[in-house]
Amino acid sequence: MLTARAADRAVYLRSHPVLFALLAATRRRPVLRLGRTVLVHHPEPYREILTRVPLDRTAEHTTGGTAARLTGGGLLFDQSGSEHRGSRRELAALLGSDGIAALRPHWQRALDRLESELADGPVDLVPAVRLLAGATAVALTGSTADPVALAVAAERAAAATARTHLPALLPRPGAERRARRAAGRLTALLPDPRDAMLAVAAVNTTLAALPRAAAWCARAGLWEQARTDAPALAVELLRLTAASPVLPRAAAVDATVLGHRLRRGDRLLLVARHAAEAHRDTPAGDAALAARAPFGLGRHACPGAALARAQLADLLAVLAPHRPRVLRTVAHSRSALPSYRRCLLARRPGAAPCPRSPSP
Repeated sequence: MLTARAADRAVYLRSHPVLFALLAATRRRPVLRLGRTVLVHHPEPYREILTRVPLDRTAEHTTGGTAARLTGGGLLFDQSGSEHRGSRRELAALLGSDGIAALRPHWQRALDRLESELADGPVDLVPAVRLLAGATAVALTGSTADPVALAVAAERAAAATARTHLPALLPRPGAERRARRAAGRLTALLPDPRDAMLAVAAVNTTLAALPRAAAWCARAGLWEQARTDAPALAVELLRLTAASPVLPRAAAVDATVLGHRLRRGDRLLLVARHAAEAHRDTPAGDAALAARAPFGLGRHACPGAALARAQLADLLAVLAPHRPRVLRTVAHSRSALPSYRRCLLARRPGAAPCPRSPSP
C-alpha cells in the first residue's frame, strides 16, 4: 500500500513530469540560474523575492501575462499602482472573515450532498469538490452559469493556459489556439470578463487541494485529528500538498537576493512546494513561513488563502465521522495543477456517523 506521501508525489509526476523531474533534480540548489530562467527552491530567497523584489505581473511566460494575452488584457490584478492596490483591498475584504461567512452556505450545500452520498456507499470526491468550487466561483463573480459548467470552463482554461508557459519535452502545436478558445468559453460565462482569473484561481486551487488533502488524511490515518481540530489539520495538509507548487513570475528590476544576481526580465520559477518544505513531514526551518508559502507571501500573497483553509476544514469535518478509506485515486494528466481525476472514498466499516459540529 502506498504511503500518503508516495501517493501524493505520484500526482505531481503524472501531471507535469518534465517540470517536476527538473525541480527534483535541482532541489538541493537554493537558487539556480539556467540561462534567463532562475529556479528558487529555498524558503529564504523565496521569501526575499516575494516581499522585496518588484515583479512584473504581466510578463511573458508568467500566469498573469499569458492569461492577459489570451483574453485581450484587463484581467483582475493586471492594473498598476493604486488601481492594483485597490483591487486587492476589495478582494481581501470579499475573502475576509465576513466574506467567508457569506460564502459558506454556497459550498455547504455541496458538502451536505456529499455527506448523504457517502452514507449510502462509495463516492468520487472530485465531482463533489467541483460542485463546491463552482458554487463558490458563481457566488464570487455573480455569474448565472451552472456551477459545474463554470468550474469545468475554469479547469479547461487553466489547463490550456498552463501548457503555453510551462516546460515540455515536446512541442505543443496548436496550444495557443486551444488556450484562446478555452479562455473565451470561460469569459462568456462571466458578467465581467475581468473576473476570469478569480474564477480560475477559485476553481483550480480548490480542485487541486481538497481531494488530495482528504486522500492524504485517509492514508495517514488522521481522521481523529480531523474530528478534533479540522482547521489546524487543514493548514498542515495544505502545506504538505502545496496545491500551487510553482509560481511563474518575472523580475521587474535588477536585484541581488542572498548573493544571487537577478536581472530585469529574468523568468523566475518560485518553487512554493520546496519553500513550504512539503517534501518533509516537519519543516526544518521556519514553520510559520512553511505554512504560508504555498499561497505566496507579502503583497504577492494569495487573497484566497483563508478561503481555501476554511473550505478544507469544512470538508474534513464532514468526512471525519465516516473515517473514509481510499479505494482508488487516478491522477489527472492534463490539469493545470497537480490534481486527481478520480478520488474514490468509502465509509470505513463500523464507523458510526455522529452529528458534526456546526460550521463556525
